[in-house]
Amino acid sequence: MPTLIVLRHAKAESGPGKADIDRTLADRGRRDATATGEWLRARGLVPGYVLCSTAARTRETLERLAFDDVDASFESRIYDNDPGTLLDLVRGAPDGAATVLLVGHNPSVHLFVHDLAGESPDGFPTCALAVIDLPDGWADVRPGAGTLVTSRTPKD
Repeated sequence: MPTLIVLRHAKAESGPGKADIDRTLADRGRRDATATGEWLRARGLVPGYVLCSTAARTRETLERLAFDDVDASFESRIYDNDPGTLLDLVRGAPDGAATVLLVGHNPSVHLFVHDLAGESPDGFPTCALAVIDLPDGWADVRPGAGTLVTSRTPKD
């Protein structure tokens, strides 16, 4: 059974004078991303494949998670913030990856979790994540087919 981890990037710095896509993590974001990586590893939730937005804050979040030697695909389409695009990208994940991590942006990641599992946490703040079990292979992922196993925010 494949497992999908959907993660919203950690807290980014304020944006004045910098293009949105170039914003990096704030101090709190760096701490939260590091703690999230530790939480995931402690539960054996280590991805075999990662889909990550090309935005600086998502790439830095992934780096702070500290998953060594993970195969990552940096996708500009994740930044477009469309849940349908996220579904298409997940459907293209390699069959050999038992666990896939998607690092993206709100509101699409929150909507995507709800679309896949039929439920989602009430809120999806920065560095929130949802773990979803899927019944079939990646190519067969479809709305409503997943089961929300757990969710976490930095305050949990």
